[in-house]
Amino acid sequence: MELFGYDIETIYLIGLVISGIGTLLFILFGDFLEGIFPDSFLSPTLIFSFLTFLSASGYIFEKMLSFHSLLIFVISLVLALILVTLLNVFVLIPLSSAEESMVYREEELKGRIGKVITSIPIDGFGEVVIEGIGGTIAKSAKSFNNEPIPYDEKVLIIDVKEGVAYVLPYQNMMIKGGNQQ
Repeated sequence: MELFGYDIETIYLIGLVISGIGTLLFILFGDFLEGIFPDSFLSPTLIFSFLTFLSASGYIFEKMLSFHSLLIFVISLVLALILVTLLNVFVLIPLSSAEESMVYREEELKGRIGKVITSIPIDGFGEVVIEGIGGTIAKSAKSFNNEPIPYDEKVLIIDVKEGVAYVLPYQNMMIKGGNQQ
């Protein structure tokens, strides 16, 4: 069968190449496009997946089956809809909710224990790492009492302001707390 003067297999192949290039461009520039078009109804990921599945299955069925081209198009269309639905339900939706669960607020860091990975000088900044179930968080840190804190020291996070954790040495807190009883 021919469409627009081209063999239908050629059209499926061209569609596959175009959707593959579109997918590659979306991978490279997707964040930029999401910044321009936030919360769009049709996800580019689903559109490119649908076109890829439709084109690939149409091309393969045209090569392997001897059915009429219109029947092959309908079968490819239904198959692409099913595959895109499965992709969305079992991959994209769980990934989007998993990404949200990794987010933390600065207030949640207060009271946690971290370890100094870049020593904190007097009136200066260093870096601490906080380990948890969701992963490891590295934050800029400053001493709460303007005292130096050496590398590999355990610290208690007292406050977090503007992305900087204000910390005290954890062992000193335990000793001071023990002496006050």
